[in-house]
Parts: sequence; structure tokens; C-alpha cells
Amino acid sequence: MDKDKLIAHLQGELEKEIGIRTIDAAELAWKTNRPQITDFYDPYEQKVARSVLSAFVEVNVLTFGGYRQAERARLVIYPQFFLTETIEPPVRILQARGNFNFVKVSHRDFLGSLMGLGIKREKIGDILCQDDGCQVVVASEITDYLLQHWNQVHQVSLSVSEIDPEQIAIAPERVKEIKTTVASMRLDAIAASGFGTSRTKMVREIKNERVKVNWKTISNPSYEINQGDVISIRGRGRVVVEQITGNTKKGRIGLILKRMV
Repeated sequence: MDKDKLIAHLQGELEKEIGIRTIDAAELAWKTNRPQITDFYDPYEQKVARSVLSAFVEVNVLTFGGYRQAERARLVIYPQFFLTETIEPPVRILQARGNFNFVKVSHRDFLGSLMGLGIKREKIGDILCQDDGCQVVVASEITDYLLQHWNQVHQVSLSVSEIDPEQIAIAPERVKEIKTTVASMRLDAIAASGFGTSRTKMVREIKNERVKVNWKTISNPSYEINQGDVISIRGRGRVVVEQITGNTKKGRIGLILKRMV
């Protein structure tokens, strides 16, 4: 198996690292006839892994994120004729509750408290914040440890228990349709229109590596955007380039964007 050839289409150290790990897992699944489980990947990383797996006809892949709309998920790579009914989901869901009437906490605070216990980010899936705490999808192998040791965020005590996937409280997304025109398909122009800010401020956000396109960090404001691309900023939702409607009489490009918050 020529690994260099299989990852030749990948760019950057991160993509190549994911590619190599995916190849190793696919080979091990086939040789041992046992499913192999990845860490949690965001949608961009999942896309990278699947691009490599497409070369392996001997294996298939399942995705587990805890719930259908999950962004972060683990991949289970298994031999082609393996009985999928025997594959146990490699994720579990925890409910963390506390008295947050006098302390404001965010996604970052819950993630920080988990990582403060020595948990790697790759073992943590989506975190769904609630008024009295959060629900978090975690790797099965660390669940018991967290049930014993995750007991506070900042100075607020937590009560942590395991819940069923059916108990996940998914807040409905609010979708706003935006009809706009831009001079070009540059990232800074489209993101500024989608997020309702100035182009100057958006350039600063992009250069500070706070903006992602299809869940990949992009630091070049002139990056070319295509129809269907997803532009996201942590804490500000995401914008989907729903449709390119054509050129106006003044030569600008008409767009329909959908912003989800």
C-alpha cells in the first residue's frame, strides 16, 4: 500500500496526519477483521478521512456523533462484510447541571473544565449549552472517569449523569435568508454580507484565523467562495451560500445566503 500516493491530494500537516491515521485504521480493520474507531472529527476532518477511505473497497465507515445533526463525530471503520448490528456506538452523552443564576458560562467554559481534567479535545464531541448546564457527547472510554471527576466549572458545582441519546435537547436553528450582491466571490465580501458587518472588520476576523470555510480555517481574505460553501465563526453561527443568482446590470454578483444561528 503506497501511503504517499493515497495522501497525495491532501494539503498541510493536519490533513496528511489525518490521512495517515485513516489508512492505518483501514488496514488494521481489514487485517484483524475488527472495527477501528477514530477520535472525534469536525466536518472538515471527516471529509479528509473519507477522501482517503474512498480508495479502500475492503472497508466501510459509520459515523457516530450522538445525534443526527452533530457536527463533531467519531468514525468507525469496519471490514466490508462485518455485521454492523454488532457495532456498539463509541460515544455516550452526559448531562451536567449546576446553579448558574449568578455565574455566566459558555461553551468555552465547559470545554475548558473538561480539558482541565486532562481530557484531550479529540475525545470530546458536541457541547450543547443550557440555562442550568450543558449536555456533552464524549468518547465511551472516558465516560466513567468523567462521571467520577467532572464536578465543577469555575466555582460552580456540577451534578453529572449519563443520559440516553433520545434525551438530547437540540435547540431549533433560526434561519435568516439574505439576498445581497457582491463585487466578487471573495471570502471577506461574502462573509461581511452574511454576518452583517463591515468588510474591514471581517478581514481582521479572517486574518486572526477566526473564520472557517467548510469547517477549515481560512486566513486569506481573498479566498474564492463557491455555491454551497459554509462559512462559520465560532459563537456567531454560520452562513451557507445557498444560490448564485447571476450578475446585475452593474456587473455585481447576486447571492442568496442563509444564516443559521
